Amino acid sequence: MFPIVAAQELAKDIKRLTLFAPRIARRHQPGQFVIVRVHEHGERIPLTIADSDRESGHITIIVQTAGKTTALLNMLEPGDCLLDVVGPLGKPSEIERYGNAVVIGGGVGTAIAYPTARALHAADNHVTAIVGARTRDLLILESEMRAATDELLVMTDDGSYGEKGFVTDALRRLMAERRLDYVLAIGPVPMMKAVAEVTRPQAIHTFVSLNAIMVDGTGMCGGCRVSVNEGSQFACVDGPEFDAHRVDFDVLSRRNRQYRSLEAESMAAFHADPTPDLELMRAAGQLTREIGPHPARMRSVAR
Repeated sequence: MFPIVAAQELAKDIKRLTLFAPRIARRHQPGQFVIVRVHEHGERIPLTIADSDRESGHITIIVQTAGKTTALLNMLEPGDCLLDVVGPLGKPSEIERYGNAVVIGGGVGTAIAYPTARALHAADNHVTAIVGARTRDLLILESEMRAATDELLVMTDDGSYGEKGFVTDALRRLMAERRLDYVLAIGPVPMMKAVAEVTRPQAIHTFVSLNAIMVDGTGMCGGCRVSVNEGSQFACVDGPEFDAHRVDFDVLSRRNRQYRSLEAESMAAFHADPTPDLELMRAAGQLTREIGPHPARMRSVAR
């Protein structure tokens, strides 16, 4: 089992969990992820490693409530344990000395972008980070991104913090001011698609990290199949990062929505009574304290 050693609420329905997973921490590279299973009857979900510490053996994941499993994860606290954490999986980000690099994080995608931004900066790139959120209350990792990059631009849809607008507005401005050699965009599918269309005319090397439906993380199930350059690839073993100009984002969106009704049913049942899941964890020794339903933490923001 994998104990939770720290937990912090970053924003509404978003939580940072630090796990003791020394083997994963020793091997992790930016861009890689883990497959998490909370208890023996739980589903397997992919979560990108937001940080790791080889000396302490800790890895950090950031979880946004979007369904039953993420709602359950966000109820957990230090001392609780996860049954399975498998990884690191996926190909690491390609860290080179590109020159002027832009790393874009939309919503919780900022957590995925952060380790790559830090690695690019360590590789002597000039790194500009653009982070976006619907509103100030949903902005995460601002101070971490600021410390890891040369320049940070903050965009909010409603203008409650930073500059009002979208991450693509800031990207267009940067493209007008300077030559860009590398762009990485991570966030909602529409945002990544928009970034790809902005950089396409100038043929800027642009990459995206695809959060596809995934079960095993090793290429066996085929659930994470994505259309790249008019062919099929697997996000778990061929990615998760791909050339943004070759990804069919419309196919990705359709595949990500195919189980929406089942996800809603599962979430509704969990809202009504989380006790069965909690009792499974308690019986396995993963949960030793009393825990209530905490409705405020269980609101679904399923996309």
